[in-house]
Amino acid sequence: MKQLKTLFFLILSFVFVSNAIARDQIKIVGSSTVYPYATVVAERFGKSGKFKTPVIESTGTGGGMKLFCAGVGTNHPDITNASRAIKSSEKELCSKNGVKDIIEIVVGNDGISFAHSVKAKDANFTKEHLWRALAHDVDVDGKLVVNPYKKWSDIDKSLPNYGIKILVPPPTSGTRDAWNSLVMAKGCSKTAKAAYEAVGKKAKKACVKLREDGFAIEAGENDTLIVNKLSADPELFGLFGFSYLVANKDKIKAAKVNGVVPSLEGIQNYSYPIARPLFFYVKKAHIGVVPGIHEFLKDFTAKKATGPRGYLTDVGLVPLSPDKYNLTRNSALKLTTIQ
Repeated sequence: MKQLKTLFFLILSFVFVSNAIARDQIKIVGSSTVYPYATVVAERFGKSGKFKTPVIESTGTGGGMKLFCAGVGTNHPDITNASRAIKSSEKELCSKNGVKDIIEIVVGNDGISFAHSVKAKDANFTKEHLWRALAHDVDVDGKLVVNPYKKWSDIDKSLPNYGIKILVPPPTSGTRDAWNSLVMAKGCSKTAKAAYEAVGKKAKKACVKLREDGFAIEAGENDTLIVNKLSADPELFGLFGFSYLVANKDKIKAAKVNGVVPSLEGIQNYSYPIARPLFFYVKKAHIGVVPGIHEFLKDFTAKKATGPRGYLTDVGLVPLSPDKYNLTRNSALKLTTIQ
């Protein structure tokens, strides 16, 4: 019996290794926010001549997690980018499908920019303003009603006197998850939370439900397309990672949130109210099978890439504090897995 088990595992190993020979490029999926950074590192990695340039697909954080957690083997991605931490439900899915040893790498920090055209007048919103603009149900005069606001000035007379039009990422996006957590949940009024609970709704879920009457416009994962749409319409707003703001400062600018505009310093110390860490996740089982994965991790977490003067800061990545950088660098070098 013991010999049969040994033979079985040898056959599995052979099949896995044999399949790997057919794929000599790292396969990466996931977040559109992390995508620009991963692409820059991948291009440099490929130019070194030691390994082929990794293939990267922008699927959104949620979509990437589904692909990543679907199984082990060369038919599945090696790495998934994420603009939020992996969820417990995703860990369970991974475990169910045999993806058990996962390495978490914190790339750096990012700030979600609430941006509009450089042609538009400067704007300043509180988190409650943004929640009221996007929420499905809001409190008006103490009563819970379907969102009635059509113009920003309907929410507060100090806000722009034109229609609410906001491009939002799809539900599979990590940026959408982070926006829900950092803006929708925190901007949700106490009166609305009490009203939700009074009618049997869970406030945490109800606060983040977006309106469906055309004022919140789902825009997909193509952030470049969003930038072009914002540039063409001064009354349109959109949200995405800081790197796209930096790369397109001739076309778009950020509105203030709670009186603060996103900046490198404000995102790193979290004084900018919509700051968040960025991640990618790696299958340890694929290291040593698909060529170059460990080397890619080392390159991505090297100071020349993600350090304070690293080349990724030129495209908008906000570096980690020294203590957090040391932790993530050690995870990459030692291949430390999460529990």
